[in-house]
Amino acid sequence: MSITEIAKYAKIKGLNLVGTGDFTHPQWLKEINETLIPEDDSGLFKLINADSPVRFMLQTEVCTIFDYKGESKKVHHVILTPWLETAEQINERLQSFGSLRSDGRPILNLPASQLVEQVMEVCSDNMVFPAHAWTPWFSIFGAFSGFNTVEDCYQDMTKHIHALETGLSSDPAMNWRLSKLDKYALVSNSDCHSFWPWRIGREANVFELEKFSYKEVTDAIMANDSSRFKFTIETDPAYGKYHWTGHRNCKVSLSPSEAIKFGNICPVCRRKLTKGVEQRVEELADRPANFTREKSPGFLRLLPLSEIIATVLGAGSPSTQAVWKNYNVLTEKFGDEYNVLIDAPLDALTQVVDAPIAQAIVKVRDGTAKVTPGYDGVYGQLVLGADTPAPVKFKPKLIQPTVRQKSMTDFW
Repeated sequence: MSITEIAKYAKIKGLNLVGTGDFTHPQWLKEINETLIPEDDSGLFKLINADSPVRFMLQTEVCTIFDYKGESKKVHHVILTPWLETAEQINERLQSFGSLRSDGRPILNLPASQLVEQVMEVCSDNMVFPAHAWTPWFSIFGAFSGFNTVEDCYQDMTKHIHALETGLSSDPAMNWRLSKLDKYALVSNSDCHSFWPWRIGREANVFELEKFSYKEVTDAIMANDSSRFKFTIETDPAYGKYHWTGHRNCKVSLSPSEAIKFGNICPVCRRKLTKGVEQRVEELADRPANFTREKSPGFLRLLPLSEIIATVLGAGSPSTQAVWKNYNVLTEKFGDEYNVLIDAPLDALTQVVDAPIAQAIVKVRDGTAKVTPGYDGVYGQLVLGADTPAPVKFKPKLIQPTVRQKSMTDFW
């Protein structure tokens, strides 16, 4: 997917700010240079030859692999920077620690603390935070190669860490259960590494800013200021591929209490289970499941519109023609996907699409839809109709936007 295509689908989604992705890869950095130009001194970028409302922020994700107290640690990190010059300087430094050409998310052989040091030495406006903080592999709190605290991971560079990315399998409510995370903003990004356009903006951050700029966005995150950083848009965490503990090959999916009962061993093949995010949160949490962190940005739980339509139609994939026919009709009528998911009334929806699709959209919006939890790399499934599973923990805290699209800057 090209930069121009990303802008196209971001607009359809209802985003007006997205990350470029992969500026560490030479070929993609070339694409960025050829397609985007700086917008004044904002630290953001726009398309060169197109009149698009979508703006871009220079962003990449990298993987660090290093030893810590005799154990191998594997952690993914998001890096933000405001200028092409600083992106190039970051690349110059990081190429000493691994090949930037081999992957869009390069593997670097250096400690997390050294990564932060290298990035922040380039420019104090740069930002680093851990990606998808709870997934079992390649994350700061991952069950298999992560840490128990932010400080253990980033050491003396923790002072530069101001946010954590919740990831698809967790949401703010789950992270609020850890008092040691109170000082960190909780950001939600789509983590879209595929070419499937419907995955753009499946999670996002919503801001109300005086000026649309890199500094305003990062300052709002660093301050964790709910007057500017309004709320996040989250998929139901059960939808994430690692929410529950399980074993994909044996089709075994277990809640934390059930997994503990089995000693985290698959009851079918007797191999070790892939520990899910919910169980890992339970291990580290020092607060009850219903704890609410005051004065923090709230969150709104949604699912991608294409996934909802595909479930209603019984389609094997959101890529089918029948799904996109309904998707296009809805987004053309209501302006963008977020307007469909958040604002469009039921009666207005039923004038555009069949009633079951309209009703499913409203069920997801009001939190009455159920999702069977994902596990061991298998996405969760939206379930509609009478035969629904027991409700998943962490009921959504629904916070409706207080401003309209012109003042929503959805952060990739």
